[in-house]
Amino acid sequence: MKKILDACCGSKMFYFDKQDPRVLFADIRSEEVTLCDDRKLVVRPDLISDFRRMEFKDETFSLVIFDPPHIKRAGPNSWQAKKYGKLSKEWEDDLRRGFAECFRVLKPGGTLVFKWNEVQIVLSDILKLTDQKPVLGHKTGRQAKTHWVLFVKD
Repeated sequence: MKKILDACCGSKMFYFDKQDPRVLFADIRSEEVTLCDDRKLVVRPDLISDFRRMEFKDETFSLVIFDPPHIKRAGPNSWQAKKYGKLSKEWEDDLRRGFAECFRVLKPGGTLVFKWNEVQIVLSDILKLTDQKPVLGHKTGRQAKTHWVLFVKD
């Protein structure tokens, strides 16, 4: 079993090696779509899996990466929704369950890396969906709307 889980890998945009053998890439979708600029977006996880209900034993991974969809309102042809996925109407419950599952499959002392973009929902509202306390965070991007947050499981 691999030691790293990416619970919703999408097109693996931030990876140096999109085939990194240490990582189990999981996502709820597997597809290839054409974006508005005619680029191909390929989502090909190792495993089709829903981050709200993962089929792994407790305390399986040393590192979990959680980069869920961050868009709740998008048009039917939205390139952002195609690229990043879209939250359901029950997004708060979905993300609450996602955090719980990520921490469930994380080993004690393990690290959870959480990525969030504040384009529609601020990070402070998202962090209320878990009782775990982050260790550190960092804003990135031109408008500093993308946040990287690190948690360590007690």
